[in-house]
Amino acid sequence: MAAVLDDLGLTALVTTIAGLTPAGAAAILAETGDPARFASPRSLVKHAGLCPRDNASGEHQGKTSISGRGRPSLRLAAWRAVWAALPNNPVMAARFTYLTTRQDNRLARQQARTACAAALLRWIHVVVTRRVTWDPAIAADGTPLQQAA
Repeated sequence: MAAVLDDLGLTALVTTIAGLTPAGAAAILAETGDPARFASPRSLVKHAGLCPRDNASGEHQGKTSISGRGRPSLRLAAWRAVWAALPNNPVMAARFTYLTTRQDNRLARQQARTACAAALLRWIHVVVTRRVTWDPAIAADGTPLQQAA
């Protein structure tokens, strides 16, 4: 899979995302296919089944979970890539810390990893479709990097 990534000239590009290994990127792209076929990064996250699903009816408000629709193998590849990237990517680590320590709507560790997996898929979509290197300042999206320490 990594050889195909090399043939497409994407190895150097996707590995600009700190902590993402060529094997992790290849597994995600093998399950995704061409990311350009998705209109937006959000639609790639939906394809993986990592988008939130509301559980409400009338006055009942249940727990929100991921939709689970889409490709389970893509979710698994993104999940594994997050485990490898989390200790090596300061932006992802800061996002994880923020999500698990914020006062309002604090997430459990598994929920925060799922949110990080969705963010990783969005980053990959932008990097591959626009052929730009990953920029941590843009990816931080207002999350202070000091929280990662």
